[in-house]
Amino acid sequence: MSGHSKWSTIKHKKGAADAKRGKIFSKLAKAITSAARQGGGNPDMNLKLQYAIDSAKSENMPKDNIERAVQKGTGALGADAVLYECLYEGYGSNGVAVMAEILTDNKNRTAAEIRKVFEMSGGNLGESGCVAWMFQQKGVITVNSGEIEEDELMALVLDAGCDDLHVEGGKYEIDCEIKDYNNVKKVLQDEGIKIEFAEISWIPSTLIELDEAKGKKVISLMEKLENHDDVQNVYANFSLPEGFLSEL
Repeated sequence: MSGHSKWSTIKHKKGAADAKRGKIFSKLAKAITSAARQGGGNPDMNLKLQYAIDSAKSENMPKDNIERAVQKGTGALGADAVLYECLYEGYGSNGVAVMAEILTDNKNRTAAEIRKVFEMSGGNLGESGCVAWMFQQKGVITVNSGEIEEDELMALVLDAGCDDLHVEGGKYEIDCEIKDYNNVKKVLQDEGIKIEFAEISWIPSTLIELDEAKGKKVISLMEKLENHDDVQNVYANFSLPEGFLSEL
Protein backbone atom coordinates (compact mmCIF):
# COMPACT_ATOMS: atom_id res chain seq x y z
CA MET A 1 0.00 0.00 0.00
CA SER A 2 1.75 3.09 -1.28
CA GLY A 3 2.49 5.71 1.37
CA HIS A 4 1.32 3.51 4.24
CA SER A 5 2.86 0.97 6.62
CA LYS A 6 0.95 -1.97 8.07
CA TRP A 7 1.21 -3.15 11.68
CA SER A 8 3.73 -5.95 11.02
CA THR A 9 6.18 -3.43 9.54
CA ILE A 10 5.54 -0.89 12.29
CA LYS A 11 5.98 -3.54 14.98
CA HIS A 12 9.36 -4.72 13.69
CA LYS A 13 10.72 -1.19 13.31
CA LYS A 14 9.41 -0.02 16.64
CA GLY A 15 10.42 -3.25 18.37
CA ALA A 16 14.00 -2.72 17.26
CA ALA A 17 13.88 0.82 18.58
CA ASP A 18 12.34 -0.16 21.92
CA ALA A 19 14.81 -3.01 22.36
CA LYS A 20 12.86 -4.81 25.08
CA ARG A 21 15.01 -7.85 24.43
CA GLY A 22 14.54 -9.61 27.77
CA LYS A 23 10.77 -9.72 27.45
CA ILE A 24 10.94 -10.73 23.79
CA PHE A 25 13.32 -13.59 24.57
CA SER A 26 11.07 -14.77 27.41
CA LYS A 27 8.08 -15.00 25.05
CA LEU A 28 10.09 -16.71 22.34
CA ALA A 29 11.41 -19.25 24.84
CA LYS A 30 7.86 -19.98 25.97
CA ALA A 31 6.79 -20.65 22.36
CA ILE A 32 9.78 -22.96 21.76
CA THR A 33 9.15 -24.87 24.99
CA SER A 34 5.46 -25.34 24.16
CA ALA A 35 6.24 -26.55 20.62
CA ALA A 36 8.90 -28.99 21.84
CA ARG A 37 6.52 -30.36 24.48
CA GLN A 38 3.83 -31.00 21.88
CA GLY A 39 5.90 -32.44 19.05
CA GLY A 40 9.38 -33.31 20.32
CA GLY A 41 12.71 -31.55 20.24
CA ASN A 42 13.73 -32.17 16.61
CA PRO A 43 12.77 -29.17 14.42
CA ASP A 44 13.15 -31.30 11.27
CA MET A 45 10.29 -33.48 12.52
CA ASN A 46 8.33 -30.74 14.32
CA LEU A 47 7.30 -27.85 12.08
CA LYS A 48 5.81 -25.82 14.92
CA LEU A 49 9.16 -25.98 16.70
CA GLN A 50 10.96 -25.01 13.50
CA TYR A 51 8.74 -21.95 13.10
CA ALA A 52 9.31 -20.95 16.73
CA ILE A 53 13.08 -21.30 16.35
CA ASP A 54 12.99 -19.27 13.11
CA SER A 55 11.25 -16.44 14.97
CA ALA A 56 13.81 -16.64 17.78
CA LYS A 57 16.72 -16.49 15.34
CA SER A 58 15.13 -13.51 13.57
CA GLU A 59 15.23 -11.67 16.91
CA ASN A 60 18.88 -12.72 17.46
CA MET A 61 18.05 -14.88 20.44
CA PRO A 62 21.25 -16.62 21.64
CA LYS A 63 21.70 -20.25 20.61
CA ASP A 64 22.08 -21.36 24.24
CA ASN A 65 18.70 -19.81 25.12
CA ILE A 66 17.04 -21.64 22.23
CA GLU A 67 18.57 -24.98 23.19
CA ARG A 68 17.60 -24.52 26.84
CA ALA A 69 13.98 -23.76 25.85
CA VAL A 70 13.87 -26.92 23.72
CA GLN A 71 15.24 -28.99 26.60
CA LYS A 72 12.60 -27.58 28.95
CA GLY A 73 9.93 -28.66 26.49
CA THR A 74 11.25 -32.20 26.11
CA GLY A 75 11.60 -32.59 29.87
CA ALA A 76 15.40 -32.80 29.81
CA LEU A 77 15.56 -29.97 32.36
CA GLY A 78 12.66 -31.21 34.48
CA ALA A 79 8.89 -30.70 34.42
CA ASP A 80 7.43 -27.28 33.63
CA ALA A 81 3.94 -25.77 33.84
CA VAL A 82 1.43 -26.84 31.18
CA LEU A 83 0.83 -24.07 28.62
CA TYR A 84 -2.42 -23.61 26.71
CA GLU A 85 -2.58 -22.08 23.22
CA CYS A 86 -5.44 -19.68 22.51
CA LEU A 87 -6.37 -17.27 19.74
CA TYR A 88 -8.26 -14.23 21.00
CA GLU A 89 -10.20 -12.08 18.53
CA GLY A 90 -11.75 -8.67 18.86
CA TYR A 91 -12.04 -5.12 17.61
CA GLY A 92 -10.04 -2.01 18.35
CA SER A 93 -11.30 1.51 17.76
CA ASN A 94 -12.47 2.47 14.26
CA GLY A 95 -13.50 -1.11 13.54
CA VAL A 96 -9.94 -2.46 13.31
CA ALA A 97 -9.88 -6.26 13.54
CA VAL A 98 -7.34 -7.62 16.06
CA MET A 99 -6.11 -11.14 16.79
CA ALA A 100 -3.78 -12.16 19.61
CA GLU A 101 -1.96 -15.49 19.88
CA ILE A 102 -1.76 -16.56 23.52
CA LEU A 103 0.32 -19.01 25.55
CA THR A 104 -0.86 -19.22 29.14
CA ASP A 105 -0.92 -21.51 32.15
CA ASN A 106 -4.27 -20.02 33.28
CA LYS A 107 -6.85 -19.38 30.54
CA ASN A 108 -9.43 -17.75 32.82
CA ARG A 109 -6.97 -15.22 34.24
CA THR A 110 -5.57 -14.32 30.83
CA ALA A 111 -9.01 -13.95 29.21
CA ALA A 112 -10.09 -11.50 31.92
CA GLU A 113 -6.89 -9.47 31.59
CA ILE A 114 -7.02 -9.33 27.77
CA ARG A 115 -10.69 -8.31 27.87
CA LYS A 116 -9.77 -5.43 30.17
CA VAL A 117 -6.97 -4.30 27.82
CA PHE A 118 -9.43 -4.15 24.91
CA GLU A 119 -12.06 -2.28 26.88
CA MET A 120 -9.63 0.29 28.31
CA SER A 121 -8.45 1.05 24.76
CA GLY A 122 -11.90 1.63 23.28
CA GLY A 123 -12.25 -1.86 21.82
CA ASN A 124 -13.92 -5.12 22.74
CA LEU A 125 -12.92 -8.77 22.92
CA GLY A 126 -15.18 -10.84 20.65
CA GLU A 127 -16.20 -14.44 20.16
CA SER A 128 -14.06 -17.04 18.44
CA GLY A 129 -14.27 -16.57 14.67
CA CYS A 130 -15.50 -12.97 14.74
CA VAL A 131 -12.48 -11.60 12.82
CA ALA A 132 -10.35 -14.62 11.86
CA TRP A 133 -12.17 -14.81 8.51
CA MET A 134 -10.51 -11.49 7.58
CA PHE A 135 -7.02 -13.05 7.82
CA GLN A 136 -5.09 -15.85 6.17
CA GLN A 137 -2.20 -17.66 7.82
CA LYS A 138 0.91 -17.51 5.64
CA GLY A 139 4.67 -17.65 5.71
CA VAL A 140 6.32 -14.21 5.69
CA ILE A 141 10.00 -13.74 4.87
CA THR A 142 11.77 -10.38 4.68
CA VAL A 143 15.00 -9.59 2.83
CA ASN A 144 16.86 -6.28 2.73
CA SER A 145 16.32 -4.61 -0.64
CA GLY A 146 20.07 -4.04 -0.94
CA GLU A 147 20.68 -7.78 -1.17
CA ILE A 148 19.27 -8.31 -4.67
CA GLU A 149 17.25 -6.62 -7.41
CA GLU A 150 13.49 -7.09 -7.18
CA ASP A 151 13.18 -8.78 -10.59
CA GLU A 152 15.95 -11.23 -9.73
CA LEU A 153 14.37 -12.05 -6.39
CA MET A 154 10.95 -12.59 -7.96
CA ALA A 155 12.41 -15.00 -10.54
CA LEU A 156 14.18 -16.85 -7.73
CA VAL A 157 11.27 -17.36 -5.35
CA LEU A 158 8.34 -17.65 -7.76
CA ASP A 159 8.90 -21.31 -8.56
CA ALA A 160 9.52 -22.07 -4.88
CA GLY A 161 5.97 -21.01 -4.00
CA CYS A 162 6.01 -17.23 -3.53
CA ASP A 163 2.47 -15.80 -3.61
CA ASP A 164 3.36 -12.13 -3.35
CA LEU A 165 6.48 -9.98 -3.31
CA HIS A 166 6.39 -6.30 -2.43
CA VAL A 167 8.68 -3.61 -1.06
CA GLU A 168 7.91 -1.93 2.24
CA GLY A 169 10.21 0.19 4.37
CA GLY A 170 13.27 -0.63 2.27
CA LYS A 171 12.72 -4.37 2.56
CA TYR A 172 11.26 -7.07 0.34
CA GLU A 173 8.41 -8.96 1.95
CA ILE A 174 7.78 -12.41 0.50
CA ASP A 175 4.43 -14.04 1.29
CA CYS A 176 3.82 -17.73 0.67
CA GLU A 177 1.57 -20.62 1.66
CA ILE A 178 2.70 -22.43 4.79
CA LYS A 179 3.40 -25.58 2.76
CA ASP A 180 5.92 -23.59 0.65
CA TYR A 181 7.58 -21.75 3.55
CA ASN A 182 10.58 -24.08 3.84
CA ASN A 183 11.04 -24.21 0.05
CA VAL A 184 11.23 -20.42 -0.22
CA LYS A 185 13.63 -20.20 2.72
CA LYS A 186 15.89 -22.88 1.25
CA VAL A 187 16.07 -21.17 -2.15
CA LEU A 188 17.15 -17.93 -0.49
CA GLN A 189 19.68 -19.65 1.75
CA ASP A 190 21.14 -21.66 -1.15
CA GLU A 191 21.72 -18.40 -3.03
CA GLY A 192 23.43 -16.83 -0.02
CA ILE A 193 20.71 -14.22 0.46
CA LYS A 194 20.41 -13.11 4.08
CA ILE A 195 16.95 -13.53 5.57
CA GLU A 196 16.21 -10.70 7.99
CA PHE A 197 12.98 -12.09 9.38
CA ALA A 198 10.94 -15.26 8.86
CA GLU A 199 7.71 -16.25 10.57
CA ILE A 200 4.26 -17.76 10.17
CA SER A 201 1.87 -14.82 10.34
CA TRP A 202 -1.81 -13.89 9.98
CA ILE A 203 -2.10 -11.65 6.91
CA PRO A 204 -5.20 -9.41 6.62
CA SER A 205 -7.12 -9.64 3.35
CA THR A 206 -7.82 -5.89 3.40
CA LEU A 207 -6.43 -2.95 5.35
CA ILE A 208 -8.15 0.00 7.00
CA GLU A 209 -6.19 3.22 6.38
CA LEU A 210 -6.01 5.34 9.53
CA ASP A 211 -4.82 8.90 9.96
CA GLU A 212 -2.36 9.82 12.72
CA ALA A 213 -4.97 10.73 15.34
CA LYS A 214 -6.90 7.47 14.94
CA GLY A 215 -3.67 5.53 14.56
CA LYS A 216 -2.35 6.56 17.96
CA LYS A 217 -5.33 5.00 19.71
CA VAL A 218 -5.00 1.70 17.86
CA ILE A 219 -1.23 1.62 18.37
CA SER A 220 -1.85 2.04 22.11
CA LEU A 221 -4.05 -1.08 22.13
CA MET A 222 -1.54 -3.08 20.09
CA GLU A 223 1.33 -2.16 22.38
CA LYS A 224 -0.61 -2.99 25.53
CA LEU A 225 -1.44 -6.40 24.08
CA GLU A 226 2.16 -6.96 22.94
CA ASN A 227 3.40 -6.10 26.44
CA HIS A 228 1.19 -8.68 28.14
CA ASP A 229 3.30 -11.62 29.31
CA ASP A 230 0.94 -14.24 27.84
CA VAL A 231 0.61 -12.65 24.39
CA GLN A 232 2.92 -14.14 21.77
CA ASN A 233 1.88 -12.19 18.68
CA VAL A 234 -0.70 -9.57 17.72
CA TYR A 235 -2.15 -9.03 14.25
CA ALA A 236 -4.45 -6.32 12.91
CA ASN A 237 -5.86 -5.04 9.62
CA PHE A 238 -4.85 -1.37 9.64
CA SER A 239 -2.17 0.79 8.05
CA LEU A 240 -0.71 4.19 8.92
CA PRO A 241 1.04 6.94 6.94
CA GLU A 242 4.71 5.99 6.52
CA GLY A 243 5.96 9.17 8.21
CA PHE A 244 3.92 8.43 11.34
CA LEU A 245 6.44 5.93 12.74
CA SER A 246 9.12 8.58 13.25
CA GLU A 247 6.77 10.41 15.61
CA LEU A 248 6.12 7.44 17.91
